[in-house]
Amino acid sequence: SLPLSNLAIPGSHDSFSYWVDEKSPVGPDQATAIKRLARISLVRKIMKKWSVTQNLTFKEQLEGGIRYFDLRVSSKPGEIGQEIYFIHGLFGIKVWDGLKEMNSFLEQHPKEVIFLDFNHFYAMDDSHHHFLIKRIHSAFESKLCCVECVEYVTLLYMWEKKHQVLIFYHHPLYQEYPFLWPGNKMPAPWANTTNVHKLLQFLETTLGERSRYGTFHVSQAILTPRVKTIARHLIRGLKNTLVHRNLPMILNWVKAQKPGVMGVNIITSDFVELVDFAATVIALNDLLLEEDESAT
Repeated sequence: SLPLSNLAIPGSHDSFSYWVDEKSPVGPDQATAIKRLARISLVRKIMKKWSVTQNLTFKEQLEGGIRYFDLRVSSKPGEIGQEIYFIHGLFGIKVWDGLKEMNSFLEQHPKEVIFLDFNHFYAMDDSHHHFLIKRIHSAFESKLCCVECVEYVTLLYMWEKKHQVLIFYHHPLYQEYPFLWPGNKMPAPWANTTNVHKLLQFLETTLGERSRYGTFHVSQAILTPRVKTIARHLIRGLKNTLVHRNLPMILNWVKAQKPGVMGVNIITSDFVELVDFAATVIALNDLLLEEDESAT
């Protein structure tokens, strides 16, 4: 009966990046200089090491407890048609294939609820957006939860209405579709740092400022490589340079949190399977049960 915005929910960062196509051209999310460099196949191999932030497929993430997905999408410039792909430096799978994979999990687990956050769009005009939105609708149909007051959306509410999917769409066209939630209902402040202490300080500050007025909230427990980080550790890649070393400290911060109106809601991480990330986030909800018992 608690609003989903008051629960601790595990999410993944750049959720789709478990597979990127190093043979395809570099995506329109990259600077011109990188696009030029990436004509060399070795450069694309190195890019892959820094573009991949997850090892698990959508199905594996869902089975592992992840319920929030951070999605960036793009058309392929020069390609005929309006197909939309996931993108992080390099192109990933077709969005349609990812949506179908998620839907088949939901078919098998009718009480599960997922959040899909479409927050970056590249090389897309209105016709691409309408194409993508139609795809989203045909993948999930009646499972889509229409925009509602955030506080009303509890698991009970979702079960009663047989809804399983909340779509956040960070583009003005959300206004034309009742099943698209505005992006401002899913703020995800970004620390943009390689320093774990600065990250944790940022997470604390943004949590303290968390709007109490009807939004979900994403704590991005991730470190972001700078150009010089990549230059110094070219071959090692993101996982070996930043993630492995700092995950234990990040996980300790997670363990110290508490869900609720003033607390954490969605927490995202890179390489969610490296530590017991999803289970740790989900376990925070036991604190709400303890609170409930002590109140009664």
